[in-house]
Amino acid sequence: MKFLRRLLDSQAHHFEPGGKLERLYPLWEAQDSFLYTPGTVTAGPSHVRDGLDLKRMMITVVIALAGCVWMALHNTGYQANLAIAAGAAPLDTWQTGVMQALGVGFAPDDLASCLVHGGLYYVPILIVTFAIGGLWELLFAVVRKHELNEGFLVTGMLFPLVLPPTIPLWQVALGISFGIVVGKEIFGGTGMNVLNPALVARAFVFFAYPAEMSGDAVWIAADTATDGVSGATALATATLGGTADMAADFDWWPALIGFVPGSMGETSVLACLAGAALLVGTGVGSWRIMLSVTLGTIAMAAGLNALGSATNPFFDVNPAWHLVIGGWAFGAVYMATDPVSAPSAPGGHYVYGFLIGVLTVLIRVVNPAYPEGMMLAILFMNLFAPLIDYVAIQLNVRRRRARHAG
Repeated sequence: MKFLRRLLDSQAHHFEPGGKLERLYPLWEAQDSFLYTPGTVTAGPSHVRDGLDLKRMMITVVIALAGCVWMALHNTGYQANLAIAAGAAPLDTWQTGVMQALGVGFAPDDLASCLVHGGLYYVPILIVTFAIGGLWELLFAVVRKHELNEGFLVTGMLFPLVLPPTIPLWQVALGISFGIVVGKEIFGGTGMNVLNPALVARAFVFFAYPAEMSGDAVWIAADTATDGVSGATALATATLGGTADMAADFDWWPALIGFVPGSMGETSVLACLAGAALLVGTGVGSWRIMLSVTLGTIAMAAGLNALGSATNPFFDVNPAWHLVIGGWAFGAVYMATDPVSAPSAPGGHYVYGFLIGVLTVLIRVVNPAYPEGMMLAILFMNLFAPLIDYVAIQLNVRRRRARHAG
């Protein structure tokens, strides 16, 4: 490691001001700070020092996503292998060639087969996300003459997990470009964005190319004679099928564990709960927001259950199902708790999270044409986060004035 450190130090002058490659300093600094702790330290007694910096925060979130990444590989391959085992003949594509070269088949009960098959869908999407998104980050860093930061690391990990496995890669490139440029960089970069960039990217792809992002033909990936194998999610079954009796088509426990059709990294509530435990334990994620989203979802779903509807059977979906279908758990743990786009005031976390839960159920139930509501609910509440902070501050000011009056 000392040899590597000396090698990097000997080449640093080429990228520093006055060097031949100074315009590429953000790229040089990014790899250097990735390998080693930055050499710059806070000087002066007026600074508040904390062991948690941006790098540690982002790395913690990435580690917390490990379970969801595992399910993105395992469940995607499992669903694809199930489709093939049901009688769909695989095409002579590069995926099939890789599977044959590695000596793995298409058995749903073979862990290695599921992981490899799932990886052939997940990994290309991940590579395109980081290649295109990283290019935009580097471009803006060079133009603005500042260092690359670790903010994109989390965005780049989140975005592939909220996509279906069969999405075209060019749409992945467009989506992450929109999320980085419009969702973050035009506001000033990491820490300045109003909306969650990963959700902005997903919303762009969803509304620009709904055929590839929704419906019942995109959720199960398989190399078949068609573009995909039809296999609706629980939300699609309840909404498009005109019935809220999802128990007739899905079991609650598999939905909790994650072995159901859906976007690659969103299906497992258990994986999200494991990530939530790490985020809360390290203080990176707000337990107030997670708890409030849960309470808002349960309260709204229970209220609609009591109200009922003669024309909309989705009113009868009980709260327990709302917690395990769609991207609810993933959104509550990883998206709603984004410290930049969420309110800063701890008291505001309760209002923010509760309203996300309420809006999620309302969008799911009242608008049958849009079965998943978590994405829109979080983006909508992102816009109100500054107002929630303002109200929380003003209430605190009033309490302090009343406490010290006279």
